[in-house]
Amino acid sequence: MLITEILARNRRMFGPDTALIERNPQARSRRAITWTEFDQVSNRAATALLACGVQKGDKVVQLMVNCLEWLPVYFGILRTGAWAAPLNFRFAAGDILLCSQIAEAKAFIFGPEFIQRVRDIKTGLDATVRIFVFTGPRETCPEFAVPLDAFLATGKDEDPGVPLFLEDPAALYFTSGTTGTPKPTLLTHRNLEHACYLENRHHNQTREDCFLCIPPLYHTGAKMHWFGNFIVGAKSVLLIGTDPEGILEAVSEEGVTVVWLLVPWALDILFAIESGEVKIKNYKLGQWRLMHIGARPVPPSLIREWKKVFPRHQYDTNYGLAESTGPGCVHLGLENGHKAGAIGRPGFDWEYKIVNGDGAPAPPGEPGELMVKGPGVMRAYYKNPEATAQVLKDGWLATGDVARVDEDGFIFLVDRKKDVVIVGGENVYPVEIEHFLQAHPKIQDVAVIGIPSQRLREIPAAVVKVKEGHALTREELEEFCQNLPRYKRPRRFFFGDVPGNPTGKIEKPNLRKMYGGESGIV
Repeated sequence: MLITEILARNRRMFGPDTALIERNPQARSRRAITWTEFDQVSNRAATALLACGVQKGDKVVQLMVNCLEWLPVYFGILRTGAWAAPLNFRFAAGDILLCSQIAEAKAFIFGPEFIQRVRDIKTGLDATVRIFVFTGPRETCPEFAVPLDAFLATGKDEDPGVPLFLEDPAALYFTSGTTGTPKPTLLTHRNLEHACYLENRHHNQTREDCFLCIPPLYHTGAKMHWFGNFIVGAKSVLLIGTDPEGILEAVSEEGVTVVWLLVPWALDILFAIESGEVKIKNYKLGQWRLMHIGARPVPPSLIREWKKVFPRHQYDTNYGLAESTGPGCVHLGLENGHKAGAIGRPGFDWEYKIVNGDGAPAPPGEPGELMVKGPGVMRAYYKNPEATAQVLKDGWLATGDVARVDEDGFIFLVDRKKDVVIVGGENVYPVEIEHFLQAHPKIQDVAVIGIPSQRLREIPAAVVKVKEGHALTREELEEFCQNLPRYKRPRRFFFGDVPGNPTGKIEKPNLRKMYGGESGIV
């Protein structure tokens, strides 16, 4: 069933019930819409876009931070038969222009945070964009755009009736770019449909569940996890901000049962509780049943500490990428908490293999590239057949991640191929060192990178974020690392923040730029 049809069904069956809640703790605001209102806005957006000349197969750029309007607008775009093209809200003006030109955008929908960036590139967009729609307050709408409320008023609350099929293209998701220039990933309506069934199959959401969505909706991860609630008509909360107190307040006050966290946010929550900044006795958390996590390898020490604080929680970790329609092509499973550290087994209707550099199966237990195959594999990288051919091979998606499988059939992510550090001819996988260091009681977060070495080609270096209120020295870290094999021990330690993108992935290219000049002769 098309996800646009699922929305229409939710209106018919659960119309007066709450569909989405937006909470902004900093602004002390709360807004909500019902399934009827959700569907109405989507219909009005769709019919208004069609009236402006947007047709099936066109592309509509969506440049918005998380807000109550985000998902209804997205579904409106899909109902026209056009492709939704959500953009990373961190993109600079030049990146926004590049992605919009690749998409040949016919309409451009943007929020108040982006007025200046859009103004700076507007002349470069005028060749294709027929209308700019502004989602912020009417009084701040720039002269070249139409306010969203006025735009929706020109539409109708009726399905536009554009014929849509599961194999039709639906959306362009630009990859996060942690290993290079973002590429436009073309997903179909079948990809999106499967993500609904996949997420619900993995986490067993019912109408009684309430999902807390914190990550940015422009990314497949947040939206595809929300799909598990969406497909059963259960409500969800969009939280603006990642402060531990705001997260726990939302869980407590909205009756949240399922939360998907990124590693830094989970670490922040644990530290806030450990330091006494947050007292969990002040919150109603008994209904919270599941904490699942993903976007980067999860340190086993994090899960051990989490289970001490929240012993009744179910736990799952999810692995995926934009090219697999987000998370879930591999997942741990609610019953496999004893395997914390693994990314798990193939998700519902997925299969995998691990291959060596020649494409042959890697020996059991040996690391190799993880490849996956299933209904979520993207159609292609749009307008990039060369890049597509590099990652799609006979229906298999090459993930670019190095993994190994243990004797029980659980997959462990070793590292990104591009992040492997070659120390005197030995492959060193930063994730293994990160997990080791994360167990140190004074470390809040850590990233390991390779920096140049005159003698060994590269050496591992650790960028360490120390917990607030604690002091940590290089000598302490060197002593702690004595239990690592010598070639895996970091030869340099840097103290500072560990930068992550909005989807939780560590920005290692930026770290290599910052610290890559710190070479040595070791």
